[in-house]
Amino acid sequence: MTARGSSQGPDGAPDIKGLLSRVAGQQPRMEEMLGRFVRIESPTDDPEATARMGDEAAFALTGAGNSFLNEATALRVAGTDGKPPRGPHLLVRVPGQAAAEKPLLLLGHLDTVWPHGTLEEIPFRIEDGVARGPGVYDMKAGLVQTIWALRILDRAGRRPRRPLTILWNTDEEAGSASSRKLIEAEAAEAAACLVMEPSLPGGGAKTARRGVGILRVTVRGRAAHAGLDPERGINAITELAGIVTRAAALSAPERGVTVNVGLIRGGSRTNVVPAEASADVDIRMDDPESGARLIEALRSLAAKHPEARVEWTGGVNRPALVRDDGVVELHERARRLAAELDWELGEGSAGGGSDGNIVAGLGVPVLDGLGPLGDGAHARHEQVVTADLPRRAALLAALLLEL
Repeated sequence: MTARGSSQGPDGAPDIKGLLSRVAGQQPRMEEMLGRFVRIESPTDDPEATARMGDEAAFALTGAGNSFLNEATALRVAGTDGKPPRGPHLLVRVPGQAAAEKPLLLLGHLDTVWPHGTLEEIPFRIEDGVARGPGVYDMKAGLVQTIWALRILDRAGRRPRRPLTILWNTDEEAGSASSRKLIEAEAAEAAACLVMEPSLPGGGAKTARRGVGILRVTVRGRAAHAGLDPERGINAITELAGIVTRAAALSAPERGVTVNVGLIRGGSRTNVVPAEASADVDIRMDDPESGARLIEALRSLAAKHPEARVEWTGGVNRPALVRDDGVVELHERARRLAAELDWELGEGSAGGGSDGNIVAGLGVPVLDGLGPLGDGAHARHEQVVTADLPRRAALLAALLLEL
């Protein structure tokens, strides 16, 4: 068919300009889909809401196919180990040209950090080419781009080179506890992973992400009356204060590690020497070795009172995504394709983690931050440049033909 020629160059390579011409005229429909997705509020802690978002996304992905998308299968997968329970995750398998090849894993998430009612305060709107609304940037625009990348291939009669596994979970914003096993299982079978999380400021891809750890330190002392016999008590809050002060001092941004004491609990009444206190600690690291050393140093911190007991729990939640040879190769392919559109696809590191970190921890090459140009993740000014949606979809489509 003539459509095939618009998405394949004379040497069989992806014709990204042809792909862009196919999707550029669809920008109004992409914007309409984005608005529909944003208006489905899907906070992580509401399983029914995230399930509704999953149903809408699944229908948009598989319900408008002409060729290979008719063969895609969409499964709802219950979460595991998640407390509280999370909504079902969406797993879509899409056939490729080379059925025997390892699949390509595409990651995204259906949940947002925004509670119900945010739409009343920050309604979805598009003004001067910028879309605003809760979750528009992180990361419902990335879902729209993925759907349209596959739609333009489907309409061009082109299949992705590899089979695709598309995994959109419902608890990424809460650490992916209920989807982690599913992510790891699918990643173990994958050749590489593309993550449609938002791009870096300026539009670059994320070729490195800091690892993330969450730990809790609990100090157990001994209760006593604060007025009658305070000397018989062991003040857990005082002991904890010394520990978290020393923990914070372990931050060394110049060595790629940071420590943030974010939450403290303790005590019962002002006239009682507190018997127990705890703190939650966020750690970040540039590589696994730095994280291991930092956790060892934290766990070595002891209370000053010899009878106070200190317990550390938790650890690395998402290992660092390290810019290794596999990551560099993925970015170079994406950069070369983008250059055909006179677009310099930069790269850089992000301080926050994503599910791409989990995949990278298994040794699978990951290219993250292929989502839209915008700003304000988790902020009230969250926004997306809508003109960027078609070219990002075209880039993803070209990558699916090449990888």
